[in-house]
Amino acid sequence: MNTPDVQPTHVARCFCGAVELELRGEPADAGYCHCESCRHWSAGPVNAFSLWPKEAVHVRQGEDRLAHYAKHPRSVRHWCSNCGGHLFTEHPEWGLIDVFAAVIEDFDFVPSVHANYQETVLPMHDGLTKFRDFPEPLGGSGEIIAE
Repeated sequence: MNTPDVQPTHVARCFCGAVELELRGEPADAGYCHCESCRHWSAGPVNAFSLWPKEAVHVRQGEDRLAHYAKHPRSVRHWCSNCGGHLFTEHPEWGLIDVFAAVIEDFDFVPSVHANYQETVLPMHDGLTKFRDFPEPLGGSGEIIAE
């Protein structure tokens, strides 16, 4: 008997629960971003990201509550207009959506990389690859820097 491949699904919610996302499958990657934009946006010293193919992210409820802002076209940040809870950042150039790891329920966050580590304000000695900016396939230098 053949059983269809069942993709895991994850749910992400804003702070008040008005906006709910469904994530299908597994993330393309996960890690930490140290850039000034992510730090200011998250109001923290580092942002934990999970990158999903655009087609894997679906708004299940509260689409009318989503607000967005694009400081530049590479990153369109989305949040709940009701509670202000940050949810995700679209990266149209890459076809990926960064759903903030902290808003995904029952999700095993397994980071593999640090991005924009040259901007860090919180050095992390965890043995993961630390890119000065981004890997080459994402338009970065691909340069790796030491912990």
